[in-house]
This record gives sequence, structure tokens and C-alpha cells, in this order.
Amino acid sequence: MNLNAIPQCWRETLTDDLASPEFQKLQKFVADERAASPVFPPAADVFAALTMTPLTRVRVLILGQDPYHDDDQAHGLSFSVRRGVRIPPSLRNIYKELESDLQIPAAAHGCLEAWARQGVLLLNTVLTVRAHEPNSHRKRGWENFTTRVIECVNELPSVAFVLWGKPAQQKASLIHGRHLLIESPHPSPLSARRGFFGSRPFSQVNDFLKSNAQPPIDWRVDEKPPR
Repeated sequence: MNLNAIPQCWRETLTDDLASPEFQKLQKFVADERAASPVFPPAADVFAALTMTPLTRVRVLILGQDPYHDDDQAHGLSFSVRRGVRIPPSLRNIYKELESDLQIPAAAHGCLEAWARQGVLLLNTVLTVRAHEPNSHRKRGWENFTTRVIECVNELPSVAFVLWGKPAQQKASLIHGRHLLIESPHPSPLSARRGFFGSRPFSQVNDFLKSNAQPPIDWRVDEKPPR
């Protein structure tokens, strides 16, 4: 894992955590896993969420479960895939809810970097996974690390937290009451109809940001149309 890719503002805040024996044990576990079989995302992308959204810029935190576990999907941002990769079912459902909520048509690709650049921290509770084995890296130390990331974000003045799925919702108790907290089922086809659809997270986030004198998120990810 490339710790040097983590921006200085994150590394300063997480100094003790990155140096802890627990995190060293986690690093060894992931390295051993990579030596034995494919692990996603690639080592260079494990901390992409922190790299693309420095702590000082976080305005929204969208929390998922663990990375996509099929080939070429995960690249370090929760729910996102690179351009040219088939859009996964969970992200298709996110796009459906986005269109229902804000009338933004589904994008032609699944790369959510445009959100990350606006201050949307796209985090999972677990940051690596063995290929084709969902949840294979649970309870190995990532949950404690991402808890610390959430605690750091919780210290900011006003952030919208969006928790999708039970593993994400288990972090709800960490979040201060001054923030916006949105909890709903995971957008997976297995659970989206149990409360994800119709939850309108995108408009709720923007209303909260505007009420705190912050610009709303432009949730479009396709190229912006010419003016």
C-alpha cells in the first residue's frame, strides 16, 4: 500500500494510526494476500479516496461496504469504476435514484471522480478485498482505520454523512449531531427497494450544504454541456 500517496493533511491527522502495531499487522496481511492471489483495488489505488479528497476539502462523506471484487472494477473510490468499465448494478441504482431525485440522467460511465474533486469523500468501511470473494478482508483492521477517518471528518464544522448498507450504518454513532446524517439500505439490487429508492439523498445533501453557506454538489459526472 502506498502511504506516500496520502495527502499531508490526512497523514498528519492519522500519524499515530498509520504507525500503530495494528496498522502494521493490517499492512502485512494485505501484502501476504497480494502474494497469494489478486487483491482489489491495485496497491496504488487503496487510498485513492483520501488522495482525491483531502481532509480540508471534505464536505460530504458517502460510506459503502468493501470494494468491488470483480476484475478491473475497484479503483479506490466507493461505488466508482473507471471509464470504460461496465457500470455495476449498485451504481446503476445510484444513478436511478439521482435521476428520480434531481432529474439528472444516468451517466454513460461509472467514474465518480467528479464528485470526489468537489469534496465528496467516497469511502468504504473496508479498503481491500480478495478477488471474487466479497467481504474477504472484513475484520482484519480496516474497520478501525476507517473509523478513525470518520472521526477526523466528524471534527469538521458541517459535513453531510451518507451511510449506505448495514456495515456503513454501524458507524452512525460516531457522527456529531451538528452534521447531516442520512442512512438507508445499500443500493445493491438485493436491497435497493427496501428503502434506498425514494430516499432522495442528493437533494438532502445539497439542501444541507446551502443551509450552511456552502455551494451544492454538482452531481453530474458526464462532461458538462457547453454554455
